[in-house]
Amino acid sequence: MPPTLWIMAVPSLLFLVVGPTVLGEEDRNFPLCSSMKENRQDLSSKNLNRIPSDLPVITEYLDLSNNSINRIVRDDLYRLTRLCFLKITHCGLKFISPDAFHNNPELKVLNISHNELTVIPHLPLLQLRVLDISSNYYGSYALPSFFNNLTYLTDFAIGSPKATSVYINDLAPLRNAPLTQFSFGGGSELQHYEPGSLAQLGSLGVTLRVTFCQSFDIFKQMLKDLDQTHTKKVRLVKLFPDQCTISSDPFDSLQELRYLGNVSIVDTWMNSSVMIKLVQNIWISPVEELAFRNITYNEDTPQGFQFPNQNRTTNLRAMVFDGVVHYQYQYPKINMSMDLVSQLTYLKFSGTGMNILPCGLISVIPSLQILDLSDNLLDDSGFWWFSCSYEGVFPALRHLSLSHNRFYNLAFISKKTHEMKVLTSLDLSFNSIQIGEPCSWPSHLTDLNLSHNNLGNTVFNYLSPHFQRIDLSKTGVSAISQDILSQFPRLTHLFLSFNRIQTIPSDLHAPALLSLYVDQNAITSIRQDELGGLPSLKALQVGNNPFVCDCDILWFVTVLNKTLLPDWPFDYTCSSPTSHAGTNLQSYQPDKLSCRPGLQAAVVLSVLTVTVAALGITFYACDGVWYAKMLWVWIRVKRRRSKHADRLLNATFHYHAFISYSQHDSAWVDSQLVPALEGSGMSICVHERDFVPGQWIVDNIISCVESSYKTIFVLSKNFVQSEWCNYELFFAQHRAISVKDDSLVFVLLEPIPADSLPKKYLKLRALLRRQTYLEWPKDEQKKKVFWSSLRSILRTADKSVILRDTALDVAETCALLGAQG
Repeated sequence: MPPTLWIMAVPSLLFLVVGPTVLGEEDRNFPLCSSMKENRQDLSSKNLNRIPSDLPVITEYLDLSNNSINRIVRDDLYRLTRLCFLKITHCGLKFISPDAFHNNPELKVLNISHNELTVIPHLPLLQLRVLDISSNYYGSYALPSFFNNLTYLTDFAIGSPKATSVYINDLAPLRNAPLTQFSFGGGSELQHYEPGSLAQLGSLGVTLRVTFCQSFDIFKQMLKDLDQTHTKKVRLVKLFPDQCTISSDPFDSLQELRYLGNVSIVDTWMNSSVMIKLVQNIWISPVEELAFRNITYNEDTPQGFQFPNQNRTTNLRAMVFDGVVHYQYQYPKINMSMDLVSQLTYLKFSGTGMNILPCGLISVIPSLQILDLSDNLLDDSGFWWFSCSYEGVFPALRHLSLSHNRFYNLAFISKKTHEMKVLTSLDLSFNSIQIGEPCSWPSHLTDLNLSHNNLGNTVFNYLSPHFQRIDLSKTGVSAISQDILSQFPRLTHLFLSFNRIQTIPSDLHAPALLSLYVDQNAITSIRQDELGGLPSLKALQVGNNPFVCDCDILWFVTVLNKTLLPDWPFDYTCSSPTSHAGTNLQSYQPDKLSCRPGLQAAVVLSVLTVTVAALGITFYACDGVWYAKMLWVWIRVKRRRSKHADRLLNATFHYHAFISYSQHDSAWVDSQLVPALEGSGMSICVHERDFVPGQWIVDNIISCVESSYKTIFVLSKNFVQSEWCNYELFFAQHRAISVKDDSLVFVLLEPIPADSLPKKYLKLRALLRRQTYLEWPKDEQKKKVFWSSLRSILRTADKSVILRDTALDVAETCALLGAQG
């Protein structure tokens, strides 16, 4: 007798059938209408009894499932002009007004399944791609005429337990739709089916939710109609009701089909007698892939599944058992020669409760390339059973999945993989893998998945340098480094999602790396230099990390080629600072000036240039050059004063007065002023006569001012225009302040209003306002008074001389005043 496949029983007397619709995966498989979180509104299970009226107008994705919304009318969605995705399932929806979607022209995905609609609603949505109206209570499958206009519809699901008849005109409006996926039926048995109804559709994948127990004529006719459309894939959901005894052969029409290549039996009761009939017909049909998903298996034959020998080969290349619940509390018996499946390349036993791999059964299938034993109860000794000899096993096996089992000894597993001579990929995810002993991996094994095992950073020491693809997602890895990656020179794909990695080292160098997944870690920023050592990188998944939105992240947002990011932009948000928390990285717009040094330099340079120009203009307009020169001279004078202050205070003056005047007033000075004063016995310093030849003019000015008891300023319009005169005024005033005397004498040669002086002569204007000055009179009599007053001012510090001269001057002045009277 051929070997028997023993599968550990998982008893169950109840089996809940809740099959997915053709659109059950639309959230993931259909391209999302919106990539921005702020445009998505998930309001499922919120105890709502109506659609909220305050939804943002930018809403593109709206999920209202599992609420109590029984009506949709015009005003409910009128504001949402950008709405693209709407899911409102399990809400008890009973009514949709004809104008409910009047203002939603962008709607592309609509799922209103699992409600209480009694008629197919009016949905004039010309952009609609995906529509699910299954699991409602309309009594007919007759589609309204507006379906003729749905020329973009690719996925459509329809089904009602109250609709039991199908006529050829019911589905006629779908002739113009480019359908690729079609789900039909409400989980009940049809009473009438008009031949050709499904033959109107194009070649597509079909899900039939129609139950049969005895009469299978309708089922066979539906399969024939689908074969006319060249349909290659059919899912049969809940094909048989629970505990149904079937006497006829429901599958004898399979051998007549020409195009059907993939058959899936989903969420149904399956007796062993029916399974034998199914496999016998599959054997002589064009079917290449057979799958049993979420079935309840019942052995109603004494010897279980006994498949007789066949005289012909089969087209079957793939078999799937994914989720098998055993009705009896016993091990099921399956007796089948492996010679019958010698062409099988893919086999999956998942979720079956298997705990032992029998000797010489699956392992000797000569063509088997992919074996999936995930989600079972296997451990190291259960897969490599101690009583079996495993020489020459799995001769063609390349991909082995042992995910979701109980494997633990990585060193033991690594040694056993040497027995599989062409194995390239091994999946050990979701186990209890432990590391400790050294591992010995075969060179032909290049792909290892250890994700969801508690391993830590040391796991890299137990891997092979021949690995090209390593998955260590959620293994407790907290850091990667160049030293680690250098151990794997052929590495092309590295998956480190769901770990504790905080940074990608800047010295990382992996020339062959094509994919790097570090999403769901603790990375706060991606710097540009961190990717410099990955020249071949084609995919970088780094979403769902706690990004700090600052200048360091700006290049990532604005410069990095987003085609590298398969999860951009939906999974990228700011975590800090608080002001940006929750902001989608795509919409993050920092202060560009603060984050761009080049722009900062340009702005600063521009501002500086404008400021300097403005100051230059102001400097020039306000005679800044003159003030600068005065400042320089003042500094020199200050230094000179600090050295000779004592000498200045105790000095014996050489001159009674130093005369400061404009060259244009030299005639008056030479003919009037100097003769009058020197004729009175006074010593006068005049620059044309007394300056020391060859000495700097400023030093001459300073020396003469310091050597004179007084300094006479001959003021005129010419004086104001003379730069050197103003230097002399500056030094004389500075000297007067330093020694606290009143050594300045002003002679006004001609009227000069103080307010008419230029702004740069602020000191002179102030002095003329507060200090007494002598005016040169035109009247001859007044000139005598003028000279008398001037001589009295210039007397030296000799008191006797001063008193004598003063008395004579007073007497002379009085005589002059008497003569004037």
